[in-house]
Amino acid sequence: MDAAERDLLSETLRKTMTVASGQALDTALADLGWAELLTDRPDIAVPLAFRLLGETGAQAPLLNDVLLNTMDRPLGGTLPLPYTGGMWIVWERDDSAAGAALDAGLPLRSVPAGASVPLAGGRVALGWWLLGTGRAMLALARQHAVDRVQFGRPLASFQAVRHRLAETLVALDGAEATLVAATDDLGALLAKAAAGQAALTAARHCQQVLGGIGFTAAHDLHRHVRRAMVLDGLLGSARELTREAGALLRAGGSAPRLVHL
Repeated sequence: MDAAERDLLSETLRKTMTVASGQALDTALADLGWAELLTDRPDIAVPLAFRLLGETGAQAPLLNDVLLNTMDRPLGGTLPLPYTGGMWIVWERDDSAAGAALDAGLPLRSVPAGASVPLAGGRVALGWWLLGTGRAMLALARQHAVDRVQFGRPLASFQAVRHRLAETLVALDGAEATLVAATDDLGALLAKAAAGQAALTAARHCQQVLGGIGFTAAHDLHRHVRRAMVLDGLLGSARELTREAGALLRAGGSAPRLVHL
């Protein structure tokens, strides 16, 4: 797939995710050939689709497909998934199950502990979703800072505001680098942790930049903040994964090279 084809695919997916979400988006993506793309080119399908889910604020049960694909099982089903705090959930493909405590738009249902599944591919996918969510929050905060005038000056001219936006950008760019470099279980674990931490950093800083309006349901920021908090906890939170990575490195006695420069 060349650059022009990727751009066309990206634009098609973005338009689809702008007008559909949940079960409707799942059906629309199936009609567009999501299963074939994921099976044949996961290196293109996963970063593109999950980043756009974050940027557009849409949701679909594609995480199930990523994990099923890594297990060489038919797509279109669901799996019990580990959640932070020792919980297990199922991401249903039916919108009637929506009502998660933090994000009412997600069809998540608590279930008893399930069998262990390979998590690396799912963690990378969630990392791209968290990255897209973080970039959506940064875009909202940046636009507000440019448009808002305070004390006769644009909000973006204040150093404290600029520093928060800059720290958010650095965190997101760093997380993206870890996602691109993730090629094994440890790399996927670290990438998910970095993306979760970056998204939470974006939520904190962008909320401060937006001020009171960012707390209201009338502003889009609150949807991205809730989404980031839920996605961070799925397949291990940033805090849990950081501790797990530390335990693995201590047990191994050395830190492996993740990127060859």
